[in-house]
Amino acid sequence: MSNLKNRISKDFMDAFKAKDLDKKNFLGVVRGEVQLQEGRGIESTDENVLKILKKMEKSLKQTDTEESRKELEYITPYLPAQMGEERIREIVTNYMHNGLSNIGQIMGEFNKNFKGQADNKIVSEIIKSILN
Repeated sequence: MSNLKNRISKDFMDAFKAKDLDKKNFLGVVRGEVQLQEGRGIESTDENVLKILKKMEKSLKQTDTEESRKELEYITPYLPAQMGEERIREIVTNYMHNGLSNIGQIMGEFNKNFKGQADNKIVSEIIKSILN
């Protein structure tokens, strides 16, 4: 069982005890998605739980409502911290100095080393700006 799954379950119980129904209901949905994944025979590692959270985050960002913004606040503590543009630029520049010369190579290396730590759209824009 993953640490992330345990943390979500603990926070679910805390929200239940505190009678924070919105948070409890949202974390209940997250737990349900994890259980559904387990029912399909997929182990609940931190990486697999994080995939579920990222998918939910993407969906919530596409729906700009008060409820989705609130749910994004609930999901954010479970997601890895996002690095800033300056740090991304530094990493990309370093890759280029080490011989990587096209966007595909740089994106591949970046995602291999920093998966989930930066928005790929921002990474791509920074690479394009440096290459041009």
